[in-house]
Amino acid sequence: MRKKEPDEVKAPKVEFPVYWLETSDSVTRRYEFEPHGYLSVKVVNNSRPMYHKVVESFLNKFFPSGYPYSVNEGYLRYTQFRALQHLTSAALSVLSTQSLLFAAGLRPTPAQATAVSWILKDGMQHVGKLICSNLGARMDSEPKRWRILADVLYDLGTGLEVLSPLCPQLFLEVAGLGNFAKGMAVVAARATRLPIYSSFAKEGNLSDLFAKGEAISTLFNVVGLGVGIQLASTVCSSMQGKMIAGPLLSIVHVWSVVEEMRAAPVNTLNPQRTAMIVADFLKTGKVSSPADLRYREDLLFPGRLIEDAGNVKIGRALHKVVKPSKLEEWKEIFPEEKFVLSPGNKWTDMLLEHNATGEDALRGWLVAAYAASMGKSFHEPSASLLQDAYEKMNSVFTPFLCELQAKGWHTDRFLDGTGSRFAF
Repeated sequence: MRKKEPDEVKAPKVEFPVYWLETSDSVTRRYEFEPHGYLSVKVVNNSRPMYHKVVESFLNKFFPSGYPYSVNEGYLRYTQFRALQHLTSAALSVLSTQSLLFAAGLRPTPAQATAVSWILKDGMQHVGKLICSNLGARMDSEPKRWRILADVLYDLGTGLEVLSPLCPQLFLEVAGLGNFAKGMAVVAARATRLPIYSSFAKEGNLSDLFAKGEAISTLFNVVGLGVGIQLASTVCSSMQGKMIAGPLLSIVHVWSVVEEMRAAPVNTLNPQRTAMIVADFLKTGKVSSPADLRYREDLLFPGRLIEDAGNVKIGRALHKVVKPSKLEEWKEIFPEEKFVLSPGNKWTDMLLEHNATGEDALRGWLVAAYAASMGKSFHEPSASLLQDAYEKMNSVFTPFLCELQAKGWHTDRFLDGTGSRFAF
């Protein structure tokens, strides 16, 4: 019988790293799986021209990771005008601070005016915060409008500071009013920053967008300070020069902000965007995306009525709109709904319950629009007319809502500003 030999000791298995090389655009990269399962990437050879390297470095520092695929449409245009806005704003701040010090009887150098501007522009921000604290809901509803208003206020305050040497005896009054306007502008601009950035976030990268956006702002603020110093030392060393350069910079500044806001595809539902969505749906049968509506929004007068959407006005108090005798009648037509429609001579009032969402607002808006488009006067609507409109809304709402959400709209909330709501 053969004697059983002891088990042989097996040599330990040597695991070789899994890696490969890929070459793209004259750049060779080594890809390797680390022991913990992550993929590491190292540049082995980079034979691209220096220009391409500088551009890539700039994109990595000032644009979100994965750009342009990680952001929504319009981000590049928004960023371009944001850079121009900060450049002109910083240049204006140098000229205004220099003028303030002239009015106070000092003769500072441009560099001294730049240093002092950082101190002066913080003076009235606390007062501005108190004034603006009650306007937060309106800023959520119309962030674009309030962002433009913020920069108009900022330029108004800056203009008062630039003009302060013309009335040195009123230095404290003019400087105080100017800084008060600039303080409110700063608060409004900061409050509307997050909704604007959120509209570009495509892959949950809001923090990256915010960080890179602030990096661009800082860079062009520094460039703008340099431009301001140069202007203050040359063409704007006299009051006549400031009277010419100041308005020009202000016009470019406000124009840049308007173009920024027009490029931002805000995807939350407010009265104006909801009306535009409903109007487009009734006319074409298609749902517009945030990018489709961004250039059509009325940024100055967002409360205008849209006839194709039923001329709906939202946010009025219940006791001012609906008579007690009519309230029960309307609730019977729309059972278990969180909206009430009350037709008038020129428009239709829609009132929402306290916990109504964007979906509830869309349902009510569709009913009003269908009723208005049936060829009958909505001045004295019959119960049967509203019932037909309600049934038509129910027949199309599910696919309408699915397409709306697929286009990127947030339907879980409705931002009606300070509009009045009710609760039974």
